[in-house]
Amino acid sequence: MAAVEFTKKILSPDAVVDETSFSNPELCEKAKEWYVLSKTLAEQTAWKFSKENGIDLVTINPGVVIGPLLQPTLNTSSQIILYLISGSSVYLNYSLGWVNVQDVALAHVLAFETPSATGRYCTVDKVLHFSEVVKIIHDMYPSLPVPDKCADDQPFAPAYLVSRDKIRSLGVELTPFETSLRETIECLKEKGFVSNSASKSFQFHPSILE
Repeated sequence: MAAVEFTKKILSPDAVVDETSFSNPELCEKAKEWYVLSKTLAEQTAWKFSKENGIDLVTINPGVVIGPLLQPTLNTSSQIILYLISGSSVYLNYSLGWVNVQDVALAHVLAFETPSATGRYCTVDKVLHFSEVVKIIHDMYPSLPVPDKCADDQPFAPAYLVSRDKIRSLGVELTPFETSLRETIECLKEKGFVSNSASKSFQFHPSILE
């Protein structure tokens, strides 16, 4: 979603982001959001090239991809969950869109195999503030050490809505966030990451997760 949501539009719980939204390069540059800028320019360039050369391009724009890991190593989006369950004292004041890795994989397959697939497809089940994610984790796993306070005292970054209409039209029914979260944590436990104290020192910027 990096190439979708960084605009001048004021986000709120009632705001709906869809495939017509493109992140603003000037705004990204001014805010020094280099990852977001790179994703935005890359997609814009891909669309320009495809139109100039008659290429049938389809893009999948996922949120933070979580769920079961195939590989033995951590990826960045799974590490954010590990960070939250490994004794960190604070969570970031940030809201992010989340999606299951299997939904993203299916979206790519269907986009390739469906002749009518066209344009962009936002692929996000739900946008949640980190405070909500922490609460859900605590309800699921009361014994896991989750942060109990925000990293700053500013008003919480608002969550917002992401339209599911187009991704559903492709045939993808998005996995509920709670299911994806549980799959992620269970996988981290099975692979022995949860007891790894090194995760406590992990530092990240949320823009790299999208």
